[in-house]
Amino acid sequence: MNIDKKQMMHWVQQIEKNSNANDHILEELIACKDQEVALYLYNIAAEARKKYYGRDVYVRGLIEISNYCKNDCYYCGIRRSNKQLKRYRLTLEEILKCCKDGYTLGFRTFVLQGGEDTFYSDEILCGLISSIKTAYSDCAVTLSLGEKSFDSYQAYFRAGADRYLLRHETANEEHYKKLHPDSMSFKKRKQCLWDLKKIGYQVGAGCMIGSPGQNTKNLVEDIRFLQKLKPSMIGVGPFLPHEDTPFHIYPKGDLTECLNMIALLRLLFPYVLLPSTTALGTLHPQGRELGIQAGANVVMPNLSPTSVRKLYALYDDKICTGEEAAECKDSLEKRIESVGYRVVTSRGDVYGFHKK
Repeated sequence: MNIDKKQMMHWVQQIEKNSNANDHILEELIACKDQEVALYLYNIAAEARKKYYGRDVYVRGLIEISNYCKNDCYYCGIRRSNKQLKRYRLTLEEILKCCKDGYTLGFRTFVLQGGEDTFYSDEILCGLISSIKTAYSDCAVTLSLGEKSFDSYQAYFRAGADRYLLRHETANEEHYKKLHPDSMSFKKRKQCLWDLKKIGYQVGAGCMIGSPGQNTKNLVEDIRFLQKLKPSMIGVGPFLPHEDTPFHIYPKGDLTECLNMIALLRLLFPYVLLPSTTALGTLHPQGRELGIQAGANVVMPNLSPTSVRKLYALYDDKICTGEEAAECKDSLEKRIESVGYRVVTSRGDVYGFHKK
C-alpha cells in the first residue's frame, strides 16, 4: 500500500495530540524508512518529551553484579548453556565500592543488574539494598534481576528498592516461545510485572526490536500490553546476536525501526522514562545520541569493575570502553550536549511520581 508522506505526518500529529492510534497506523510508522517522515516523527517526539522533562537526560550508574544465569534464553550470551563464557559474580564489598565511586561521580541512581543467579538469596539482596540506602539515602536503587516470587519482590521493596526493570521481551505468546525454552513461562513473565506494580515499584518493561521471528504486528502487541501495564520506564533496544547462542546466525535489529519505536513510545507515553541503551550505542557509533534525539531521556553508564565489563556479554561487540563507562561521564556529557540536551544527576523519578 502506497501511503504519501503528508498522510504519515498527519498520523504523527494525531498521535501527539491523542497519545493513541489504531494498529495499522502504528505498523506503518514503525516500519517507515522515509527519512523525511522519520525525522519529523523524531522531532515531534522530542518536543513531546520536553513538555515533561525539558532537555534533561538522567544518568543511572549500572552495576552488572553477576553473569551467572539459570535461564537458557536463545538470544542471550550469558545463557546457562554458554560454556565458552568466563563467569563472575561481584562480592557485596565490590558492589558497595561501585556505589561509592558512582556517588563521588555524581550518580544518584544505582541499577543492580544481573542474570538470574540463585547465589544472591533474598537475605543477601535485602542486606545489600539496605546498606546502599543507608549509605546514600538521597539515591534510588533500581533492580534488574529477573523473575522472582511476589514475596521476594515485596522483601526487596521493604528493604528500600525503588524501581524494578523486567523486560517482557514480547507480548505475543507464540513469539515468546520462539525466544525461550519450555522451562520459561510467558504468563509468569507478565505476572511478575503485575506483581511489581501491585507492590508499588516504579516498574520498567520493554522489548527487543528485530528479534528472530518478530514482525511489526508483534511490536504493536507490545505497545498494547504496555498501555495496559502503564509502566514508569520502557526499555527498548535492537536485537544483537551473540556468537555462542542458537541465534548467532540472525541479523541485527534495524536502527531506523528502533528509533521509530522510541519516538512512538514517547508520543504514546509522554511521561515515561525511556533509556537510550548501550545496545543502541553498539549498533551505531552515535546510537545513543540518536535515541535521545528521538525522545529518550535516560542513559546508563557502566559502574561495574573494568575487569568484568566484557564478561557481561549479552550480545557480541558490546561497547565496554569510552563514553558508556561511568568514569568518562564528562565525555558522555559533552556528547549529549552536542545534540542539544544536558546530563543531570538527580534521582530522576518518573514525572508525577511521588514516593509514599
